[in-house]
Amino acid sequence: MARKSTFQSSSLIINDTTLRDGEQSAGVAFTQEEKISIAKQLWEIGIQEMEVGIPAMGLDECRRIGALRQALPEATLMVWCRMNATDIRQAAALGMNWVDISIPVSEQMMQHKLSRSRSEVLDELAEHVSLARSLGLRVCIGCEDASRSELADLRVVADLALRTGAERLRYADTVGILDPFTTYERIRALRQYWPLQLEMHAHDDLGLATANTLAAFRAGATHANTTVIGLGERAGNAPLEEVVMALKQCYGVETNTKNYRLPALCDFVSKASGREIAQQKALVGEYVFTHESGVHVDGILKDKNNYQGVDPASLGREHKLVLGKHSGRNAVRSVFASLGYQLANEQIDMVLEHIRQFAERVKRNPTESELRWVYQRLFSPQRIAL
Repeated sequence: MARKSTFQSSSLIINDTTLRDGEQSAGVAFTQEEKISIAKQLWEIGIQEMEVGIPAMGLDECRRIGALRQALPEATLMVWCRMNATDIRQAAALGMNWVDISIPVSEQMMQHKLSRSRSEVLDELAEHVSLARSLGLRVCIGCEDASRSELADLRVVADLALRTGAERLRYADTVGILDPFTTYERIRALRQYWPLQLEMHAHDDLGLATANTLAAFRAGATHANTTVIGLGERAGNAPLEEVVMALKQCYGVETNTKNYRLPALCDFVSKASGREIAQQKALVGEYVFTHESGVHVDGILKDKNNYQGVDPASLGREHKLVLGKHSGRNAVRSVFASLGYQLANEQIDMVLEHIRQFAERVKRNPTESELRWVYQRLFSPQRIAL
């Protein structure tokens, strides 16, 4: 049962960055056709805001960003930019709605990445925010490495944003070190003096990106970055499918997405990226609604809610019963009945023995055709060898 929503914002917005941070995964390179298809699928399932590229990558990248603009004239599109006037002018020329101007905010990156003073960086940031605003762009200030920065330093950035007309801050857990409790505390603290849009950008280095995103929303964030199947640098970003389903399942918060279309989108992105979806990947893995254990299958057969936390139908999926080493008699009876075979009790025991031997030897569940072979081998006058 979903808990009552405790979110401060009445409208939570997903800004999906599959086409920017997702494509930054090592070895991932989408074609223009794939990027357009992914963007259209995101739009069609209800994701209206997307971060779609990096103009600084060059002319070819800019052409692809321009093609995305033409393909989705009504979508809200953002690009990632350095503090660089050329990047920002290109974003405007490409018809972007938003620009994310990224700056490191931690002392670590100020000293060891930029090798510049904080005051100098902030002065330059103010100039570039003003430039973007003069070109008609809405501005998000991307606070890189915010999770390793001091709250006082973030407050300075927030004050600058308010003075220069930036409308959103992106709180980036760039190296994926946060836990949900710390995330909640820090976003809540930032909310005390930043009244406008606040976006969480979570990385999954500790496997906590989804949890951190939910915590940020609960603490007052209005936006969050996601990627399909959690693509992104290193361990990736918060997976789109997990965030929208967790919001609905845990808090009853609707993001107006057509969740039944998520598996098809994930499958397409998997193929386009060359990244296989793990069989037990939350929500969209092949086996996440598959049951083998005798106790669980018996419970599912009696009432699916006995072992159902997420309704697979909400994702356009259904429960699947398979046979293996841990199967019980009711499972064997049900599965073989679905194949058109009614088994007596003594036959079930014989089948169970063979299935368990098969599972130990082959290290997987038998397929339907292999189950038919088991039946023929055991009970047909013309025995068929496995």
